Amino acid sequence: MTREAKAAIIKLTGKMKKKLTVTYFIIISLLVGLFGRIIYINQTDGANFSKKVLSQQSYSDTTLAFKRGSIFDRNGNILATSEEIYNVVVDCYVVNHKDELNKSKVIAALTGNLSDVTEAEVNTMLTETPDKRYGVLRKELNYDNIKSLESLLDKDTTISGLWLEKSYKRVYPNGTLASSLIGFTQGGNTGTVGLEGEYNETLNGSNGRMFGYLNSDNNFQKDVINPEDGKSIVSTIDVNLQRIVDTKIEEFNKKYANVAREGAGSKATAVIVMNPNNGEILAMADYPNFDLNKPRDLSAFFTEEQINAMNEEQQLEELNKLWNNYCISNTFEPGSTTKLFTVAAGLETGKLTGNETFVCDGGEEYGGKTIHCVNRSGHGTETVEKAISDSCNDALMQMAAIIGTENFLKYQSVFNLGLRTTIDLPGEASTADLVFNKDNMKPINLATSSFGQGYNATMIQVAAAYCSLINGGYYYRPHCVNRIVNPAGETVSTIQPTVLKQTISQSTQKKLMQYMKTTVDSGTAKTAKVAGYSMGGKTGTAQKLPREDETYIVSFAGYAPAENPQVLIYVVIDEPNNEKQDQAVFATELAKSIMEELLPAMHIYPDEQG
Repeated sequence: MTREAKAAIIKLTGKMKKKLTVTYFIIISLLVGLFGRIIYINQTDGANFSKKVLSQQSYSDTTLAFKRGSIFDRNGNILATSEEIYNVVVDCYVVNHKDELNKSKVIAALTGNLSDVTEAEVNTMLTETPDKRYGVLRKELNYDNIKSLESLLDKDTTISGLWLEKSYKRVYPNGTLASSLIGFTQGGNTGTVGLEGEYNETLNGSNGRMFGYLNSDNNFQKDVINPEDGKSIVSTIDVNLQRIVDTKIEEFNKKYANVAREGAGSKATAVIVMNPNNGEILAMADYPNFDLNKPRDLSAFFTEEQINAMNEEQQLEELNKLWNNYCISNTFEPGSTTKLFTVAAGLETGKLTGNETFVCDGGEEYGGKTIHCVNRSGHGTETVEKAISDSCNDALMQMAAIIGTENFLKYQSVFNLGLRTTIDLPGEASTADLVFNKDNMKPINLATSSFGQGYNATMIQVAAAYCSLINGGYYYRPHCVNRIVNPAGETVSTIQPTVLKQTISQSTQKKLMQYMKTTVDSGTAKTAKVAGYSMGGKTGTAQKLPREDETYIVSFAGYAPAENPQVLIYVVIDEPNNEKQDQAVFATELAKSIMEELLPAMHIYPDEQG
């Protein structure tokens, strides 16, 4: 071979090596790029990509429902829980495409373990919807109905295209008990009103998933991501005390249902029971109430014809009225129960000492208009204590004039009147625009405000403020939940009592409690007294707007024992069913009937003779 030929071969070989090297690096680059793309897809959209791939192999995707947490009373009694229910699901595509043996097993499993399922029904489903991946043959069966089918499916794992889908149904064992306080769920796991609404996110968990597909051997395989169940809440409510309150409210309204006027015993009746020493709500109830298991049922209040005559919007309006929690959402003029706050303002600012006397001649005149006392002929000479005991409007108006607008408004704010308490319930009303301020309070407004007329409050505002009057002056944030527990029952958070402010001194408290004890012993609230127990309290009567209608709200705020209060009760009756509504005895009568059973149930023992 010539030298020239060898040189040509060497040159050609070099060129080929270069081309091979370039080709090699191109292939390596493409492979690197491909692997990089695969990694990127897996990290950013792996689940969806896998789902698309698996869909070519008869892919199915099923949601596994979480269990919503329960609501317990303070002693562990169930107020709301979720019970297991099951759907029987058939994957018609799998049953039709696997083999005849599997199809026979599916039919035998269904007809042999579900009493009301026939072979004809199953065949019809498989024929009419042959490619349906999710066919619900039976819905919302309880465990007793499906346990034999479940056992069979656990034993024979070769059965494909048939499974039990577990979900949950919200159940309220006590029906109407504390209905507006507990609340309910709708649209699956969406809490509506009450604790169900306020703690919705806490009670809810997260769904799991079951990914299933037919592999190349036509066998059904699945991957499962388990659901995460919701947390439970342990409330401050005592179901035994709550039942007493609910029962007595119902008895009251039945008693007065047909007295003097047609209709229920009142337009509304509501009661709050609190531990004054930490702000816990022990019971909260209002009338009318509703069955939490059937929250949309209006049949207890309207005839079938009346319901059918309502359109959807009208029915929803009535339901919202029913679901409303009067104790936190309704505003009203509180009346004479708030006279204690007026006196407290006077004592704390030094404008009153408690030793003053006032002459009640039946009313005070402002700009040519007379504001009358409850006793239009006059009480005569009144001490501060006797003015509270007699519920003398005239004396309170004179006290307010001494206290002055600035001090009165300051202590109205100190007692949180006009402001939300921030109780852990949804729907608490604000009365910020329904109380006076320094720019619009005239002398006549100061006068009427002194005895709880002319401005609005909510029940929870008054109850929380009263607790501070009798516990040493500490204003606690009212609350309905003590603990949050995980599905294993372990406490994950505790709601500690929270003191938001100090309202009065202990010296002022001591005087006010003496005034309230006298009011129950011998004053306007004596019909609230439970034999054998020392008690304190104050009645209230407020004329509603428009005044000419002569409709009233009557109330009573009281506590026991008198020296060491362990429980506070606040009763409000909106328009008692009586021709003469302005009788505080309606409220004191109900309060007494509750306290007669509630005090022994709380292991509070008699401390007086008689």
